[in-house]
Amino acid sequence: MIVNDVFRSEHKYLIPLRQMYSLSHTLSNVIQEDPHNEGDGYLVRSLYFDSLDNRDFQEKEDGVFLRRKIRLRCYGADSDFAVLEMKQKEGSLQRKRSLRLSREDAQALIHRNYGVLLKYRDSFAAECYAVMNSHVYLPKSVVEYRRKAFIAKENRIRITFDHHLIGTEGGFDIFSSHLLQNPIMEQNAVVLEVKYDGFLPSYIKDLLKACNRSELSVSKYCLSRAVSQHYSF
Repeated sequence: MIVNDVFRSEHKYLIPLRQMYSLSHTLSNVIQEDPHNEGDGYLVRSLYFDSLDNRDFQEKEDGVFLRRKIRLRCYGADSDFAVLEMKQKEGSLQRKRSLRLSREDAQALIHRNYGVLLKYRDSFAAECYAVMNSHVYLPKSVVEYRRKAFIAKENRIRITFDHHLIGTEGGFDIFSSHLLQNPIMEQNAVVLEVKYDGFLPSYIKDLLKACNRSELSVSKYCLSRAVSQHYSF
């Protein structure tokens, strides 16, 4: 069992779909594509948990400097595993810890059987168990999208384009092939995320310069809880 622990800078931008195609074409000529990319990317489906009083959602809405969110992520209905993640935001820096779970254990979490985490001999699993129980965490929403990703060798740079976001609060089984979901953002909109250690090299900055005016704090979880919010270009 391996817990992945990363702490790095993250910037998010909201861009139109046409710009994604232009930027991804340019990036493919200078850095490596994620090997999981297929056409416009690979499928990501996440179940977000929150406290009984929606503490994580409210702290994000209020712009609290130190905040967290917990999610369970898989890569389609046929996935034989899922990844439990805790993201902790500290200003522009973000720490993400993740633990790979079997499909069976992930389904137990979906059904609020958090005790299954105690079988994993790691302090991160124990921390998730404590937080989710003491703050009465519940499944809140599912978000699904296509992700096209690029990787650069320097400073663990990862650039992702997340598009065609859909979601639901009416069902939480991320392994279901019959999950009824609806758009949570205009379908011509794309969330561009840039993550890196230390600093961003100038050649990457130059490529993304046109996106600077669209930088903002986009939360897919908050979008899924407020589907009435619209974006236009």
